[in-house]
Amino acid sequence: MNKKILMLVTICTIVLQISCHQEKKEKEQETKFTVTKPLKKDTAITKDYVAQIHSVRHIELRALERGYLQKISVDEGQTVKKGQKMFQIMPNVYQADLQKAEAEAKVAEIELKNTQLLTDSKVVSENELAMAKASFDKAKAEVSLANTHLGFTDIRAPFDGMMDHLHVREGSLLDEGELLTTLSDNSKMWVYFNVPEAEYLDYIMSADKDSKKEVELLMANNKKFNQKGIVEVIEGEFNNETGNIAFRATFPNPDRILRHGETGSVIMTLPFKDALIIPQKATFEILDKKYVFVIDKDNVVKQREIFVAAELPHLFVISKGLKSDDIILLDGIRMVKNNEKISTEFVEPNEVISKLAVYAE
Repeated sequence: MNKKILMLVTICTIVLQISCHQEKKEKEQETKFTVTKPLKKDTAITKDYVAQIHSVRHIELRALERGYLQKISVDEGQTVKKGQKMFQIMPNVYQADLQKAEAEAKVAEIELKNTQLLTDSKVVSENELAMAKASFDKAKAEVSLANTHLGFTDIRAPFDGMMDHLHVREGSLLDEGELLTTLSDNSKMWVYFNVPEAEYLDYIMSADKDSKKEVELLMANNKKFNQKGIVEVIEGEFNNETGNIAFRATFPNPDRILRHGETGSVIMTLPFKDALIIPQKATFEILDKKYVFVIDKDNVVKQREIFVAAELPHLFVISKGLKSDDIILLDGIRMVKNNEKISTEFVEPNEVISKLAVYAE
């Protein structure tokens, strides 16, 4: 009987030891944390900026002379050609001024010829001839001036373009300088967008800063414009209130889809050489600052602040705070504490990125 009891106790002890060993092994497996390294590679990010669209030439057409608007030869929204007649201000007064000036010029010409004959006959001096010539030159200038004023009554398009709405109607009494309409040259469009200072510095210090940067335009209907633009101008000063600087891209507009005053978003790709890329899930925030857990050579967890240069889907491009050989905690961030020693399992960064189902290219 004693032998049976002893055997039963021995069996229970063995079973208990096996169970404890399995439980300890399972616990060790549960507390093994996945770690990885930052992925170092050349990459690029796509940024979008709110943009204002302007015609390459957008001008106001105004009356150069005072008078009644006799005729309007165009309509609102119409496309006009260079030199096409648009407005006619009643020219009667200016035609009369021209006729008067021409008559006075004729008289001065006759007087000059008579004085020339008298001078040749030694009747009058050379000074008299010079005075007659000056009078004739003055009369010709008056003719030219009167002709110019008459020309101002006939307002023509200075370039090919599209006109806006009419500010006056036929029969209106116009003052000198009164606005008639506006005219836009939409063959090319200037698209202005504001870039933050840090992104401007990345752009201006990049290797391809001297090459023409190609950009795209996302229109208000959330569709991409069918032409690509080139960044041609960066303004000279930053806006002290916003910390931004204005870029200007030029877009061809052969189908005249874009018009002056539209809005949209410029899409620009910014290159990052030898960028350090980590998964977003490896980070956490404290008071608007981002951190990661770095694992030292003794497998001790160390909290470290990082600075993000750019954001990709599921990824961060790190500008400061990490090196390419740092080991960072990937999973279980909420399960560890600073300066805690842990058991780790390393996963190659390429494998980590591939499992996120995104491409950092």
